[in-house]
Amino acid sequence: MKNFINLKDISAKDLRKILDDAKKRKNKRKKLNTIDIDKDEPLKGKLLIQMYEKQSSRTRLSFHISINQLGASSITVKAKELHLGKGGESLADTAKILSTYGDGFLLRTDSDKKIDDFSKNLSIPIINLLSPSSHPCQVLSDIFTIEEIKKKPISNLNICWIGDCNNVLNSLIATSIKFRFNLNIGCPKNYSPPKFVMDWVKKNKGKINIFNDPKKAAKNADVVFSDKVFSLNDKGNKAKKIRDFKNYRINSSLMKVTRNHSIFLHCLPRGNEVSNDVFFGKKSKVWQQALNRVHVQKSILLYCFGKLR
Repeated sequence: MKNFINLKDISAKDLRKILDDAKKRKNKRKKLNTIDIDKDEPLKGKLLIQMYEKQSSRTRLSFHISINQLGASSITVKAKELHLGKGGESLADTAKILSTYGDGFLLRTDSDKKIDDFSKNLSIPIINLLSPSSHPCQVLSDIFTIEEIKKKPISNLNICWIGDCNNVLNSLIATSIKFRFNLNIGCPKNYSPPKFVMDWVKKNKGKINIFNDPKKAAKNADVVFSDKVFSLNDKGNKAKKIRDFKNYRINSSLMKVTRNHSIFLHCLPRGNEVSNDVFFGKKSKVWQQALNRVHVQKSILLYCFGKLR
């Protein structure tokens, strides 16, 4: 049994195994429909319990499909519907109940501490579907998409992030260490990754550069990432933050400084941080990116259950 909480805590070897397995599984499904179950049914008889404390479209839908294709079943619950919290039941007792009924627990939450506390009290694997500091399933799927399109290891590519330092960027930073790729970050001065993150990067000899000029960050990039400027975790002044990022919009002018065959990725939902001509343009691979969540998450589930081939 293994947990999947934060990419920085998982070895590069295991992350590569997940990506390799996802590639094999995706190739074997070319003639299958979305609802068809994989022939080997590796998680047949397993019950996965999903809990969402935050809104979700892609994660919720893609994990439902992933679980079904592996031959398992799932139950989706809302935290407010359980006795946890308002009902007075402790997290430890809730974890025991989840471990009694289910074979795995998937949590999307606004509390990193809650994921940590659940991991200490569960006797089944836990997968982080999103937390304030991490979005591991999203980013590992993005690595898969990049290598699928570029047909080369990400270590040979220049990656650029334009936007706020959020949970997606934190996970992207972690993968830059694990897979040793160059990562340029373009953001306003007061929105850089926190010191403890950069200290970890320095300790692990990461190849990360921070620019306050988005075009300098994007120069010669093979991949440009972005995310919504004001995200689900933000509790500050929305109008001020949007003003601070007004010069960091990804448009055709910015994409011109990237490499000829560069691509644009966005985890969605989007706001005004990307222009329509880029979002719907030839360089945009956001729909392929979203679809690949299904394939990589299947292999993440198999990793947690010790069933990677």
